[in-house]
Amino acid sequence: MGFLQADPIRAPARAQDLTLMQRVSGYRAGDLERLYPALDAEEDMLPNYGFVPRRVQALLHPRRVGALKIETQAPGLLAEVLAFVEAHPSAEVHPREVQAAFGSVRVGNAWGGQSSASTRALDGLHYQGLLRISRRVSGVRLYSPAPHLTELRASPQAESERARAVVRLLAQLYGPLPQTSLSYLLSLSGYGLPHLRTELRAALKSALDEELSSASVDGLKYVWLAGTDLEACVPSGVRMVGPFDPLVWDRRRFAHLHGWTYKLEAYTPPAKRVLGYYALPLFWNERAVGWANLKVEQGELKSELHFVSGVRQTAALKRGVAAELERYRAFLGLGM
Repeated sequence: MGFLQADPIRAPARAQDLTLMQRVSGYRAGDLERLYPALDAEEDMLPNYGFVPRRVQALLHPRRVGALKIETQAPGLLAEVLAFVEAHPSAEVHPREVQAAFGSVRVGNAWGGQSSASTRALDGLHYQGLLRISRRVSGVRLYSPAPHLTELRASPQAESERARAVVRLLAQLYGPLPQTSLSYLLSLSGYGLPHLRTELRAALKSALDEELSSASVDGLKYVWLAGTDLEACVPSGVRMVGPFDPLVWDRRRFAHLHGWTYKLEAYTPPAKRVLGYYALPLFWNERAVGWANLKVEQGELKSELHFVSGVRQTAALKRGVAAELERYRAFLGLGM
């Protein structure tokens, strides 16, 4: 995949687990976190926060950034925290250890709330490529030095080639998709490549001329990486996919192809929700025919299913739904 978007909400599992469930045979919730230290995987930011292999992380660093907010809120703290991590006997620290060493001063965060200054410093050092996430414990990130990124800073790839590679990666992962949606993905990638925004725009223009195929559907221009076999992975059966899955990530494409609007409403006030807290689009063969809300209560998987207007709930569809719910039980380790 090259990039796997992450999200901490569990409904009934984290976004990264929901995405991998549909792509890795026998995958179980939590496998990524459990196996992460042995995988060619790093946590980093591309269009959003998630997981990348090191070959993709090499496109993101060195990441030249301006002054981070934490540097003005707590001058000198980043250097002190970096030295603390590098000198730690285990070369790996839990945020609690850093907070114990530097105090519990709280500062404003990007969401309008308050966070520990030391935790914000760890996040900033990770974003700068001075630390890496070594693993997670119960979802909490542990930090360690990042010597592979130190080596990369000494001999980085050409910035124009990094930008072109990112365009190819996103076109392959999310395509075919409307050209306007690919442009939006690249604008989001300015967070992962803050100093290459101009290069990303130039790389898209070059790719449209040389590397991307296109077609107009109902007046909407779709693009995809040239040479992609669009019939190679036609979905079949019933699948309930997560809200950040590449299949549904682009809401513009979703509405155009399936004729209804899908929304993630976890951050919407309950009274204003239409689909539910964490609706999972429900696919039957190539069509999104509804959505499911799943949750685990007292060790049992509870499901609420909704179908869009005009969908006939045939015996085949009902059997497919039952089989998919059974896959979810195995994925979640229920009844085992």
